[in-house]
Parts: sequence; structure tokens; C-alpha cells
Amino acid sequence: MSTRGVFISLEGIDGSGKTCVKDIILRQLAGWEVLNIREPGGTATSEKIRAILLDCQNEGIKPLTEAFLYAAARAQLVEEVIRPALAAGKVIIADRFLDSTIAYQGYGRGLERQMLTELNRLCTSGLKPDLTLLLDVDPEEGLRRRGGELPDRLEKEGLDFQRRVREGYLQIARAEPERMRVINAGRSLSEVAGEAVMIVRERLRESGIS
Repeated sequence: MSTRGVFISLEGIDGSGKTCVKDIILRQLAGWEVLNIREPGGTATSEKIRAILLDCQNEGIKPLTEAFLYAAARAQLVEEVIRPALAAGKVIIADRFLDSTIAYQGYGRGLERQMLTELNRLCTSGLKPDLTLLLDVDPEEGLRRRGGELPDRLEKEGLDFQRRVREGYLQIARAEPERMRVINAGRSLSEVAGEAVMIVRERLRESGIS
């Protein structure tokens, strides 16, 4: 195993299938030292912040406050979990990371994107994933997939919000094609997960991990 681990994140709008795809990737990497994390969350402090952010009763949270709360949860996760895991040579699979801030708070909420980029840099000390899989799906399909699930505070924002978020993700992918790989998530789970696993294995081979 290489001296430094590999950091992989999954991104996409609500209903894109991140959780299901991540579970399949984790099963395919059984036997490797893999750390499974989610954002916001992953530490005791970050999970408390997650509860605040997703609670539908907290409708009064302003967009800027929201962005800073995500950044605080991320800062704790990076210092407490991610950096030590990378130093130990582990593979990290994260459900969301810094791209979510640009997509949701920038394109979705309309906050100034350069400010959010700087906020991301500050809360991560410049750390970015080595590979990001963007599961791209039409927002209407994402809504259909969520079916009767009780929506959290962000999921309640509606289709127009999700469309803006999707466009944000695609803009990021166009700007950083080396890091972010776009996967058509409108297909069957087996097809989407199969492509995701192939890309992950390729990246790990390049890193000397598999």
C-alpha cells in the first residue's frame, strides 16, 4: 500500500443514488482498509451540526449561516478523521464533500461562489478529493426515486432548486475534468455502480493501491 491513502467523494443531487452506489463500491473494496464517511457528519461534533442543518424545524437558517455550518462540520472532519486516515494509507469513500457547498449554497442558494471557494479552502486547508464521482440525474427522476420519503430541510426546496444544484455540479465538472468524473445516473443501479467501481479501481491502480 502506498504511503498516502486515496480520497474519493461521491456527489449528486438528492435522489441520484449516491448511497446505493457507495454501498456497492464499499462491498467491492472489501479486504482493503476503507473508511466510509458522510457529509455533514463523520465525527461527534459534525453529526450534531448535521442534525441542525437537516432539521425541517430550522427553516430560519440563512444561506450564509448554512454555508458556515457546513464548513465547520467539514473542518472538524478533515482534521479529526480525513488527514489521519490519508496519512495511514487508507482509502476514504465520502458521501459528499466540498463540491456540495458550491453546488447547493452557491448555485442553489445564490451565494457568491468565489467566497464559497475560499471558505472551502480555509476549512480544508486546501485538501480536495483525489477523485470525485458525480452521479448526474434529471431532478424529476431524482424526485420520483425519493418517492414517499420524508424530505429533509434541503430536499424540501423543490425542483427548481435541484435544477440549479445540478447545473452547478456540471459546471464544476467542466472546470475540473481531471478530478471529477460524470456518470449518467439515470440508468439502472447495476450499470451506474458498475461504471463507478471501474473508475474507482482504475484510480486505485494508478495510486499503487490495487
